[in-house]
Amino acid sequence: MAADRGGAGLPSLGVGIGWRPEIDLTVERLPGVDFVEVVAENLRADALPESVQLLRDRGLPVLPHAVTLSLGGAEPVDRHRVEHLARLAEVLDAPLVSDHACFVRAAGLEAGHLLPVPRTRDALDVLVANVRAAQAELPVPLAVENVAALLDWPEAELTEGAFLAELVERTGCRLLVDVANLYANAHNIGTDPAAFLDTVPLERVAYVHVAGGVWREGLYHDSHAHPVPGEVLDLLAALCDRARPPGVLLERDDDYPADAELAAELTAIRAAWEGTP
Repeated sequence: MAADRGGAGLPSLGVGIGWRPEIDLTVERLPGVDFVEVVAENLRADALPESVQLLRDRGLPVLPHAVTLSLGGAEPVDRHRVEHLARLAEVLDAPLVSDHACFVRAAGLEAGHLLPVPRTRDALDVLVANVRAAQAELPVPLAVENVAALLDWPEAELTEGAFLAELVERTGCRLLVDVANLYANAHNIGTDPAAFLDTVPLERVAYVHVAGGVWREGLYHDSHAHPVPGEVLDLLAALCDRARPPGVLLERDDDYPADAELAAELTAIRAAWEGTP
């Protein structure tokens, strides 16, 4: 229904934050919030939370972000999960939806985590097929996000950037670039964030994720429960220097800080997005 194969740009989104029920009042009153993102699996299209409806009534775009399509999985994409995402997009009047270049289940088992796919051509063929199947059922464009990894599959045939660039070329999907995940992968598996940004088609970026993490036993964990490191903001600025994306969104999923701290992070994100000191 909405393969989004053309070159038309999405509307400017601005600076946003992930809506969570634990911080619903905070999100409603925070200054400088231009749009929000909701976890698709946590909402029902026929019973939206009052806070989400309030934000919609204010005119803020609300973007459904899925975590269970398992687009990189060997099994065909679950049509019921795609239908749920499509219904949310329609009731929220969302300009796009998103999920990840990952798999979350195999052989009937749920991983409970976003697992990276091998960067091989066979794995890319599977991802392409599942993205196309999802696009055929969605009323709006689909953006696919790069994920954080604690380990790398052996015998990769493509870099992460080349892998996603070819996915975009073959499906016409959008990209959701997570610069916090780029930072994590640079430290955990030795990828090159600058090479990634130079390789992926930045004109196809729908928006960008920013989040904080924590170091544990020599690995960087993308926790979404800690302040955003300065190095992640530097990666955001590097991306924006190349091509300013339509929007940037702060993810926070646990250990929620005071409103003033979230507002300060949004201000820093906006400065990087706008290229202001």
